[in-house]
Amino acid sequence: MRKRIAIVTGATGGIGKEFARLLMKEPVDEIWAVARNQEKLELLKSEYGEKVIPLSKDLSSTKDLCEIGELLEDTKPVVQYLINNAGLAKMGSYKDFTLEEIEKTINVNCKAPVMLSNLCIPYMEKGSCILNISSASAFQPTPYINLYAASKAFERSYSRALNVEVASLGITVTAVCPSWVDTEMLEKEINGHKVKFPGLVTAKAAAEQAMKDAKRGKDMSVCSFYVKCQHLYVKLMPQKLSMKIWMNELKKYL
Repeated sequence: MRKRIAIVTGATGGIGKEFARLLMKEPVDEIWAVARNQEKLELLKSEYGEKVIPLSKDLSSTKDLCEIGELLEDTKPVVQYLINNAGLAKMGSYKDFTLEEIEKTINVNCKAPVMLSNLCIPYMEKGSCILNISSASAFQPTPYINLYAASKAFERSYSRALNVEVASLGITVTAVCPSWVDTEMLEKEINGHKVKFPGLVTAKAAAEQAMKDAKRGKDMSVCSFYVKCQHLYVKLMPQKLSMKIWMNELKKYL
């Protein structure tokens, strides 16, 4: 009998670790936990048990992504869940980014989810789910996190379109679009100012809502009333105005 697996990228912290925790309760034989830091992966395994299979991979590398494909080919499992959670985020002006940072952000946030989806779909069955962790910043252009927001807009659009393509296979693809999530990625202070994060939610809340929505067959998941309101008003409001409001809130940190 083919074993059932879940794959979680960025599995050692934040939302990724919460997904790993939730997957321990799911009917899967293994959880392939993907991250760069081998030590953190081993800590995850020691905390959650033998079900966790640590895979130390750099998701900005095509070679490492293809190695995951080779593992799938060798083991031929049923992929019950693919959770593309790994992501890079940096707040700042376009001038603050090196070319290497730009390339790495696009590779991790855009290329990796697409490649892993294509690698995993042949091993999926009816009821399998892909969850791509996008962001509420995907709803509109967002200055000073422009690269991150644009990459998440790509991920949201890709996910919803792919969901239509694989519907006949019984596979669900969900774009997970939380707003601010309380993880180590958030900069708590900028230029001496403590940052306020409206609508802040825990990683646990975001992951639990995402799993519920994926099981319900939704192509998009939001985890709070705040984000639902945000999604509505950016539909109704001119994008130039939404960017002006954002910049007004941001100016004290610049």
